[in-house]
Amino acid sequence: QVRLVESGGGLVQPGGSLRLSCAASRIIFSNYGMRWYRQAPGKERELVAGITSVGGSTDYADSVKGRFTISRDNAKNTVYLQMNSLRPEDTAVYYCNAYRGITNTYYWGQGTQVTVSS
Repeated sequence: QVRLVESGGGLVQPGGSLRLSCAASRIIFSNYGMRWYRQAPGKERELVAGITSVGGSTDYADSVKGRFTISRDNAKNTVYLQMNSLRPEDTAVYYCNAYRGITNTYYWGQGTQVTVSS
C-alpha cells in the first residue's frame, strides 16, 4: 500500500521558518509529480506548490511565491517544502499529494499541522 508521511510541522512565530518533508514508500517516486496543499479551518483545501516528476518545473500559489520553495530528492523518495517568512495566514494542515496524470492516479498523506502565532 502506498504511503505518504509528512513531517516537520509545528508552532512557529511570524517571520519564522519551517521545512516540511514528505516521505513516500511503495511507489515509483520518480514517476509522480508532487504537490503540497493546505487546508485552514473553515476553508477549502488549496494548492500551495507543485513540482514535476524529475523536478524540472515548479509552480506556486501567488500567496506563497517568494517565501516557499518546493524541492524533491528522488533518491530518497522525499519531497520538501521550505517555508520562510511565515505569516499567521499560513496556519493550516499541510498535505502531501502524489499524482500521475497519465494514469489519473493520486495519493494523499495524512497531513501535518503548521501554526504561525506569536
